[in-house]
Amino acid sequence: MFRLSFSPRLAKTALAAAGLLCFAAVPQAAHAWGNEGHRLINRLAAETLPASLPAFLRSDAAVKEIEYLGPEPDRWRSHAEPELSAAQAPEHFIDLEPADALGPLPRNRLDFEAKVFASGQRPEKIGLQPWETTEVWERLKAALREYRSLAASGHDTRPVEQVAIFYAGWLGHYVGDGSQPLHTTDKYNGWTGPNPNGYTTQHQIHYQFEGPFVAANEHEPEVRAKMTEVKAIDGDMFDSYVAYLRHTNSYVEKVYQLDKAGGFIGAGSPESREFTAERLAAGASMLRDMIYTAWLESAKPVPDPYAGK
Repeated sequence: MFRLSFSPRLAKTALAAAGLLCFAAVPQAAHAWGNEGHRLINRLAAETLPASLPAFLRSDAAVKEIEYLGPEPDRWRSHAEPELSAAQAPEHFIDLEPADALGPLPRNRLDFEAKVFASGQRPEKIGLQPWETTEVWERLKAALREYRSLAASGHDTRPVEQVAIFYAGWLGHYVGDGSQPLHTTDKYNGWTGPNPNGYTTQHQIHYQFEGPFVAANEHEPEVRAKMTEVKAIDGDMFDSYVAYLRHTNSYVEKVYQLDKAGGFIGAGSPESREFTAERLAAGASMLRDMIYTAWLESAKPVPDPYAGK
């Protein structure tokens, strides 16, 4: 069953939505793609990793753990842990419109935050999604590099295997968030600005699309069929991931068009179901390719940061 609740990011509007009032007492937050969507993305990514990756990452136990970890960062969005919730909530989204208004996105999180503060804004209002995702991916790459080193020297690799599995599952949450168009826009829960096409301005579209609709209508076979072939990600990972977010962002208006046609009510329509399956598949494919690329990149030697100290 889908875990019905609402996102802290949407709290200022979600409680006003009549469809959510009956869930106001639920302590946890609504999740991009919900529990089912995030678990599906992580499971499909883990199940389709290439055979060239270490067996520990492809084992049944690893697949189950990576799947379980799909919703993990949303479990940190509780009123019971207010500091944690506040600090990591911006890492689930980026509103590209105000972010792009500040100029090119810098690779470093702190440089972006400094730019936002200098403009008189707050980073948590714009979002930090690409930086968090890249940082978790780099953690995974570092863990896999350590795995290679320990395996080559004949040492026990089991502790670092567990670390790598955790990072892969953790990474999957943000990559999944990045395939949901409403996590890339300031129109994340109702159309804002000029609205000649009469899209909804009610604060329900985000929850309805990624929550009940996905839980009721999206299934593994349809999503798996839309996944791309595995590939290594060439070039800079931050730039590649931002390009992925921009592609996702190109579907923002499509979400509103489908909503206007009733596409996220009940069983929706063939078009809305196919669109949503494609977005879930995009997340699973990107996650799989990022894990694969982390493994390949982990083989490259790096200078010892402590050498000479």
